Amino acid sequence: MPDGGRERLLEARHLRKIFPVKTGFGKPSARLQAVDGVDFAIRRGEVFSLVGESGCGKSTLGRVVLNLLPATEGQVLYRGRDVASLPSAEMRALRAKMQIVFQDPYSSLNPRMRVLDILAEPFLTHRVARGRAELTRLAAALLEKVGLRPEALSRFPHEFSGGQRQRIGIARAIALNPELIVCDEPLSALDVSIRSQAINFLLELKEQMQLTYLFISHDLSVVRYISDRICVMYLGKIMEIGTSEEVFGDPLHPYTQSLIESVPIPDPRMRGRKRTLPRGDLPSAIDPPSGCRFRTRCPIAREICAASEPTPPYENIHSAACHFARRGGSS
Repeated sequence: MPDGGRERLLEARHLRKIFPVKTGFGKPSARLQAVDGVDFAIRRGEVFSLVGESGCGKSTLGRVVLNLLPATEGQVLYRGRDVASLPSAEMRALRAKMQIVFQDPYSSLNPRMRVLDILAEPFLTHRVARGRAELTRLAAALLEKVGLRPEALSRFPHEFSGGQRQRIGIARAIALNPELIVCDEPLSALDVSIRSQAINFLLELKEQMQLTYLFISHDLSVVRYISDRICVMYLGKIMEIGTSEEVFGDPLHPYTQSLIESVPIPDPRMRGRKRTLPRGDLPSAIDPPSGCRFRTRCPIAREICAASEPTPPYENIHSAACHFARRGGSS
């Protein structure tokens, strides 16, 4: 399906992910609503970012998209086909097209395996290559693509720096020439000094391999730099969707405004700037507020916010789930 001149590679329709929670002995007696009624589409070749506080459901949504976690309700469509309904053989083939780069580059790599064996796994699993010589050649080519020397193949993950380990994780993710990569907080475990280098590397790799990213992060400065479009999440719901320029230049939702205002600005002249930050703590996803999820922390909340849930944002234009937000950028 064309969308703004580009094909929709992946669509989420009314996605819900609910986890049963045991509050005592016996059967689960509560439900944690990690993702609650989410709709969005990712166009081929773009960087689509999910942003929000810890606990808002970003990482869970990323895993549901990849079918690593089954959706409680709703659909994930990849090139128009329902991922959950695919036969096992087709799902196995699709795994090669949808990959993930995890947050922690150390725990995501088997510490007992050498780099050669780590990078050989995708080729062996999908029967792309056989024989030690061919696997070594393919793994060495992957390392060169991510800026590491072939000599690293004989080493273990603990022998590398955090940035180097993340590059190995990226090499594993691109081994089978995927179309979509879910980047789940890929920079948060890295030193600040090498984050900009890692960001630029991801963008270079995207252009070289014609990749599409679902980029998950709570770091707004990174999101602003890397994203084509941004989806702001709060307590399992989407609060706002728009291009990077729209969301940062003219945020519609009070939650988006508070996130942007919370970003430190290294300028003494901005020391006295007015900041509207969320009040209190993030509510529990087991017992979320009625109506608008953000109303208990919102500086402009009114009675209607508790009584009625706002209309979700439109996927294809800049909009927000707020009773008092402008819809589609118009007054």
